[in-house]
Amino acid sequence: MTIPPLPLVLVEPLVRAALVEDLGRAGDITTDAIVPAEARATTALVARQRGVLAGLDLALLAFRLVDPAIAARIEHRDGDPLSPGAVIAIIEGPARGILTGERVALNFLCHLSGVASATAGIVEAIRGQRARVVCTRKTMPGLRSVQKYAVRVGGGANHRFGLDDAVLIKDNHIAVAGGIQPAVERARAGVGHLVKIEVEVDTLAQLEEAMAVGVDAVLLDNMSPEELRRAVSLVDRRAITEASGRITPATAPAIAASGVDLISVGWLTHSATVLDIGLDYRE
Repeated sequence: MTIPPLPLVLVEPLVRAALVEDLGRAGDITTDAIVPAEARATTALVARQRGVLAGLDLALLAFRLVDPAIAARIEHRDGDPLSPGAVIAIIEGPARGILTGERVALNFLCHLSGVASATAGIVEAIRGQRARVVCTRKTMPGLRSVQKYAVRVGGGANHRFGLDDAVLIKDNHIAVAGGIQPAVERARAGVGHLVKIEVEVDTLAQLEEAMAVGVDAVLLDNMSPEELRRAVSLVDRRAITEASGRITPATAPAIAASGVDLISVGWLTHSATVLDIGLDYRE
């Protein structure tokens, strides 16, 4: 499935802010001193390792914001699998602009491709199971929209985007409220009829309490595959079941086999390793 790109109005402020941060108070003093203003260059964005491409629009926007005269010939698009040596795009135009925008472009491209590649790894690990891989709110400040986009590009899905689009009652909420039942009842009374309510549980006893009061989803935190199987049986499709807790490509298959609907993975956005992509000078 092709994932539509994010609207320009969402990504332009991110890229612009990154360029402003990099340019500082005096601009690119290295490039401006070394490279003649009239110099032109042809370069290529090249993958150094296998993975999934994401964030190309942001990378190209970084170059265009520095100098609108920079042009790109796209060879691969977001969602495409990459192999070492794959040419992603040819970037050509004023050499100063290309060199000045290079780092910001690569920062976005390598990071978001890393998120997409990590997501694709877990998606592949559970292929054939009904569970879907979802991300969390454990995102880098300011980058949530693009990181969650990269998860979708990698074949995953998104959990809630913020504190305002769904109720997720976690252990500290339960502790302060005095239990699952009062927490759920207060949430139901305080939000609109279209807002879903999910409760985090650590034990099967808590799960039974959550199901007794009625919820839309349950987050089964740090349960073993056997506990998850028992939990799925207890829920019996009366709510969405979500497994979480230090899930990796190695542990995901057994967790997915338990029958849960969702597998949430926080490190996809807060700790995914970048995909190595470079900008190679051609002429």
